[in-house]
Amino acid sequence: MDLGAAGLNEQPFRTHGRPLSTVSYASHDDAVKVLEKTCTSANGLTLLQGPTLSGKSTLVREFVDSLPDECAVAVVDGKGLNTTALLEAVLRQFGYVLGRSSPNELLAMLRVFAMQQAACHEPPLLVIENTHALKASALRVLCELADLKLRGTHALKIVLVSDRPLLTLVESPAMRSIAKRLTHDFHLRPMSNDEAMHYLHAKLRAAGSLVPEFVFPVSVCTELWRASGGWPGILDRVALLSLARAETLPVPQEDVERPVLPQGTWNDTELLQAEQQPVEPAGPPTLYVSYDGETLKELTFDMPRLLIGRSEHNDVAITSKFISRHHALLVRNGSATFLMDLNSTNGTFVNSKRVSNHVLIHEDVVTVGHHRIKFNDPHATKRGSLEGLEFADTAIMKTLEDMRQLLTQENTEILPVATENLPTAGA
Repeated sequence: MDLGAAGLNEQPFRTHGRPLSTVSYASHDDAVKVLEKTCTSANGLTLLQGPTLSGKSTLVREFVDSLPDECAVAVVDGKGLNTTALLEAVLRQFGYVLGRSSPNELLAMLRVFAMQQAACHEPPLLVIENTHALKASALRVLCELADLKLRGTHALKIVLVSDRPLLTLVESPAMRSIAKRLTHDFHLRPMSNDEAMHYLHAKLRAAGSLVPEFVFPVSVCTELWRASGGWPGILDRVALLSLARAETLPVPQEDVERPVLPQGTWNDTELLQAEQQPVEPAGPPTLYVSYDGETLKELTFDMPRLLIGRSEHNDVAITSKFISRHHALLVRNGSATFLMDLNSTNGTFVNSKRVSNHVLIHEDVVTVGHHRIKFNDPHATKRGSLEGLEFADTAIMKTLEDMRQLLTQENTEILPVATENLPTAGA
């Protein structure tokens, strides 16, 4: 059937070049968010993986087109490239006109360009498609590029694209420069049945169809979805073929061809096994008490609560006139740690901000008086809130009750003790 007979002005399901329209779906939107985070992260380096015809190239092109004009971007097909070919391809994308240059000269040019851009707070974005097909020498220079830094920030944002899993390659010892920067390991997922129907009808509308449901009814959309596995590139092809084969409308289900479908790049078996592995319990946090840059003591927080203050009855006793007798309290509940200021005279600060209560995360610095207490707990990565971390009210109340008993004991010890030398009432 020709396009006019189907009510179309142009081809809705293009299999080459830019698509007539881009239709988003859940995994597509998630991928765009990951790419955005890659560009805003100081160390952004992402793996973008999906099988052939999963929409990777369309996604990358769409994202690159959305970036401001001042962003320097290089999108390179890495298939079969060695060091020289890779560097030349990247530099040409960045606007260089190249003569005969050695690999070292090319690398030096790229270094200077990346550093200049990073100095202007616009690190270039390098996207390499078919990363798995780079020559070993090109992978080595890629690691060198990944190591480029300016004032502690990496000078290149990098997205590595492939139709097969890249994590095993990246985690090899030779690729350590890539692995230590990895911010996202993203795998494209196929569309659902409803997403595929929306995708098909949206493309038909963009091509001029007034009633796309008459071209591809719901039952035909479902058949096309099953035939394509929900992968957009395959869906375009089976839809195009079905439309070309049809002699009447709506397109008959029997005109839908069923190709061999690719496997996803993720490994569900490995993911399931990882989820079923027993999680090692997190160790207790470590506290480092310091004064004027010198560490005074290191202690493991392996108790339900820890009291900080000037009195010797505190768990962390700090002799200083700037610290209250009972200054602050740390409470452990599950894997979370809660800091409470005890109405101290000079206040309690976390990362230079005064707090009355606060959920601590890894490498927070608590300041009491002129002393600092660094909180070290690699498992504590989410700030959250007291309610969000499900602190039990009973745990807090019990801790406060323990404190009251401690204060009573301390005050009793301060009182004079009766002795035989004191006069009696009748003396």
